[in-house]
Amino acid sequence: MKARLTRTTVGLAVGITVAVSSVLAASAFFYSRHHFQSLLETARESSVAQGELIRVALEHQMIENDRTLIAQMIQSFGRQPNIERVVLLDRAGHVRYSSVPPSQTADLHPGSPTCQACHQYPPAQRGSSRVFETSGGTVLRTVVPVRNRPACFACHEASHRMNGILILDRNVGSVRASIDRDMVWMVGGTGLATLVLVGAIAFLVRFVILRRLQRFETTARQIASGDLARRVPDEGADTISWLAREFNAMADSVTGLVGEVRNQRERLETVINSIDDGIVVLDGARTVVAANDAFLARTGGVREATVGCCCTDATSGACQVGQCPTLACLQSGQRQVRLVERTEADGRVRWEEVHASPIADGQRRIAHVVEVWRDISDRRAAEASMAESHKLASLGLLASGFSHELNTPLATVLTCVEGILREVHASEGGAAQSGRIGDSAAIAREQILRCRGITQHFLRMARGQSSAGDIVELDAVVSASARLVEPTARASGVTLAVEGPPPGLRVRADEASLQHAVINLLINAVQACRRGGAVTVTAEAGDPARIRVRDNGCGIPPEHLKQIFEPFCSMRKGGTGLGLFLSLNFVKACGGDITVASEVGSGSTFEIALPAFAPGVAAEEARR
Repeated sequence: MKARLTRTTVGLAVGITVAVSSVLAASAFFYSRHHFQSLLETARESSVAQGELIRVALEHQMIENDRTLIAQMIQSFGRQPNIERVVLLDRAGHVRYSSVPPSQTADLHPGSPTCQACHQYPPAQRGSSRVFETSGGTVLRTVVPVRNRPACFACHEASHRMNGILILDRNVGSVRASIDRDMVWMVGGTGLATLVLVGAIAFLVRFVILRRLQRFETTARQIASGDLARRVPDEGADTISWLAREFNAMADSVTGLVGEVRNQRERLETVINSIDDGIVVLDGARTVVAANDAFLARTGGVREATVGCCCTDATSGACQVGQCPTLACLQSGQRQVRLVERTEADGRVRWEEVHASPIADGQRRIAHVVEVWRDISDRRAAEASMAESHKLASLGLLASGFSHELNTPLATVLTCVEGILREVHASEGGAAQSGRIGDSAAIAREQILRCRGITQHFLRMARGQSSAGDIVELDAVVSASARLVEPTARASGVTLAVEGPPPGLRVRADEASLQHAVINLLINAVQACRRGGAVTVTAEAGDPARIRVRDNGCGIPPEHLKQIFEPFCSMRKGGTGLGLFLSLNFVKACGGDITVASEVGSGSTFEIALPAFAPGVAAEEARR
């Protein structure tokens, strides 16, 4: 295992170095101070003893009153080793004898620190000798008082306690220099000892602590990379061994949790993959994060190639960018539903209903979108079948109106035929009678032709036959539709009014489908009115041409306006909810659209807009 320079290693090394250096430096400092104070104390004791010896010798010569010998003794004492000067002051503080020139005794006066060293104490405490440092600690000054004794009364008054002061200055610079040399050696030895000690500590920390701690790092990295069985050796009974056992216990717990998460994930994937609906999870960039087997089967891709790519690549353009439910979900934050047409490999067309639901993160931002693809091809086929059933039911509803319209011309024909028979039996012939017979026959022929047209149109609607591209007269469509709904309106007590469209107003459409759409709107308008209500149907020229059906019925609530054209959405009890859905599909197949405006309590207006027929365009198409 290679040693690495980490912040922990550097911090530990610096901390140990600073701690050891501080302890050794402090020890050296206090030792040097103690040693210096010991030497200084020895020098003080020596100075006091030497000062007392000089005082005794000088007192003896003072008693003999040999002043020349006193001066010589002062000079002799001043020349001794380490003696800076010897000065004898009288009781007034004046220099009487000195081993140095007078210029070097100017600092000895009553106000000097030397004198104040004694005068700062009461007179009763001024009789002892004192030693203090001067000149920055390099001179040890000893002050020895010369007491007045009976032997001195011959020259001095008996009332005086002291006759003078002896000052002895000893040079202790050599002592300090010795201490400084010792300090240098001590600092060098301390530094060397520090390096040796730090090196030894670093070696022990490296091989006893850090080397074992690096096992934790290596094991943690291996566990993170997937080797869940890796553990730290935990032999021993020290703290690191205890920590290793705790780490291994934690690793066992984490391994169990990871295993449980894997099992839960596998079970979740099994559940999701067992769903027939396609499920795909996308992120904010519409990148596939996860997908089940049903979605992969729909797209024909494999999981490795699908996960991580954009949804437009995964679905092979099943939906356009403008219709993408995930994009709309990311922009609006609301659940989206789209219908997608998908072509399978064998050419079959399948319809998918895609539900896109947002998933927010902790900050309420959309992090992912879940799309659920549901195959509704069978449902759409069932809806188409039910639409056909609704068409048949509508035709059955119109049977009464058809019967009434058919019975009226048949009754007329019957009357005419009976009249012809009566005339034939009553007369013997003639031009006048022939004219009346011809008129009756013409009327009978017209009504019979009308019955045949109505019957043929009814049969064509019942069979679901349509003629794409027919040129349809709106006047005929509106009138025929109104005649067929008139009996139903009359039975409901509703007035049905037709405002004739301008002559020559034509559109290109399937006549049966357009008439069926108008009939559906008229029937709905009649059913929305109470007895005594009114329904009006009008046609308006222009491009597009418009057919409006107005009623003064109950109206449609605003929240239902967007739903009335959806299949199986009915506001009438017993309704199938397919009438408006089929009508819209009929009109859109002709290139038009149906819109609605309604107010609750005031009625509704449904408007069919169809492209107007242009003869010039028709001629051009005919030439092609």
